[in-house]
Amino acid sequence: MDLGRFGIWRHEDGLSPEYAQEIERAGFGTVWIGANPKGDLALPEAMIAATDRLIVATGIINLWTVGAAEVAESYHRIARRFPGRFVLGIGIGHPETDREYASPYQTMVDYLDVLDRAGVPPDRRVLAALGPRVLRLAAARTAGAIPYLTTPQHTLQARELIGPKPLIATEQMVVLDTDVERARALGRQRVADPYLRLTNYISNLKRLGWSDADLVPDGSDALIDALVVHGDAKNVAAGLVAHLDAGANHVCAQILADDNDYLPALRSLGEALGTL
Repeated sequence: MDLGRFGIWRHEDGLSPEYAQEIERAGFGTVWIGANPKGDLALPEAMIAATDRLIVATGIINLWTVGAAEVAESYHRIARRFPGRFVLGIGIGHPETDREYASPYQTMVDYLDVLDRAGVPPDRRVLAALGPRVLRLAAARTAGAIPYLTTPQHTLQARELIGPKPLIATEQMVVLDTDVERARALGRQRVADPYLRLTNYISNLKRLGWSDADLVPDGSDALIDALVVHGDAKNVAAGLVAHLDAGANHVCAQILADDNDYLPALRSLGEALGTL
């Protein structure tokens, strides 16, 4: 699966076919559609149709809210029309937000079983994974893992755990701003709520060695700086490369910016990464 070295993660509300064109022009290989895209996959299909080479991926389809059979049907529609241009990213969600949350590991296994029976190729799907058990499942049943809200330390540990072959496509929040306090405040706003209120992310950060003092109430400066790379485009690019150096195959940047500043930041980051 050739995603390119770098991609963009953005909430579906901020994406459109026109934005997909901008992302492709900026030099990124893949766009990840965040926040539980709909099972009809109409948005990714429209974004693929509007671009020439861009890979479009879901980041993620929530297993509790979208059935595997519907997703499989939509996957095959897109795959027939645009072979090799779509990646199905799926994940389990969170107990705080999904009322049905029970037996999450078995639910993932069952969902993957349905995708198998429906003929969705394992090498065109990826699984949101943080902890060791789900990382191993991602390596065994899909092309690999798509960790979210992590650090290069987690990337290194994940690579050591699952070996050299499975894909690791990790998300990294970034702020292109050289004002440390302003950048950190924007990062904290994004990280503290909801992520520092969600058990899955808290547990993963504790596995990485962060203490309760770092996590409560809204994240220590050190934690926010680790989770949200900030600075000029060159410094942010180096933060993305750190994941590649730790063993990732692909890094998707989640650019934190106001709507008016987003496209300039996207282009600036693309230019900086293009020089590496």
